[in-house]
Amino acid sequence: MQTDPLVLNNQAQQMLHDLLPQVCQVGWGAAAILRSYYQGEPGRTNLGVQEEQEGPVTAADIAANHFILEQLHTIVPDREHGYLSEETYKAGAHPQPLPQAWVWIVDPLDGTRDFIDRTGEYALHIALTYQGRPVLAVVVCPELEKLYYATLGGGSYVQTLGQAEPDRRLTVSTRSQPEDLTIVVSRTHRDDRFNQFLDRFPCANRHYVGSVGCKISAIVEQQADWYPILSGKSAPKDWDLAAPELILTEAGGQVSRIDGSSLRYNQADVNQWGAILATNGHAHNTLCALARTIIDDLDQP
Repeated sequence: MQTDPLVLNNQAQQMLHDLLPQVCQVGWGAAAILRSYYQGEPGRTNLGVQEEQEGPVTAADIAANHFILEQLHTIVPDREHGYLSEETYKAGAHPQPLPQAWVWIVDPLDGTRDFIDRTGEYALHIALTYQGRPVLAVVVCPELEKLYYATLGGGSYVQTLGQAEPDRRLTVSTRSQPEDLTIVVSRTHRDDRFNQFLDRFPCANRHYVGSVGCKISAIVEQQADWYPILSGKSAPKDWDLAAPELILTEAGGQVSRIDGSSLRYNQADVNQWGAILATNGHAHNTLCALARTIIDDLDQP
């Protein structure tokens, strides 16, 4: 039940081509801000952690968010683009879609708990969406010193900080048998229902990683093959998934709900409810079918 693929005209494709190197620079700049807090540089030793309903927020989140939005407004000074991040969403009076067709969706610190706990497995996301679908994406994993980028139809690539070699094009693994696949999941943030869900799959290999951005990087680096998302009391937000989705799909993977439908962004509700699978694409339909069967069984009264 995938929606029709998005097709961009030549003018839009040229815009993405021109924007991409600038957005990559914004990503590296925001990563430097996050690392300065992470490493406790002078004047940035206090994270100012605030525990909120959706999770902790730190001074690093706020500083990186301000930098990214300020830079994007400079790069794209017109009013044809909207901006959606956790901070801008909270500031809105009533949740509703932004009216612009082009919307930037930003997560200045994906994996805040991993950032606070110093696991190194945090990331930042910048995505440009058009009519609810991602068309440009940057994901930076600062402690890996890697920046992943993609444009619709242009492939996914990775830059390594300070590396002189050309950017490396990314492709997912070709593993296709469920029992041979490696699943990437969080060490924590798993309730009993999700653990039961995992235990019923034939995939014995598990790779534990913190943030969504780092999980998707594990798949495009062929360290893992798929990542399940099962909402419970809460769900991932637009800013958690928009940029990682494009990085994965442009590397040959697939992202969908388990009924095969595509994700839509900049809707009235930023929560991505339900069951979502991000895979290398070679066993996507099989995994979706298995997931539907398992969830139906788990949800039996």
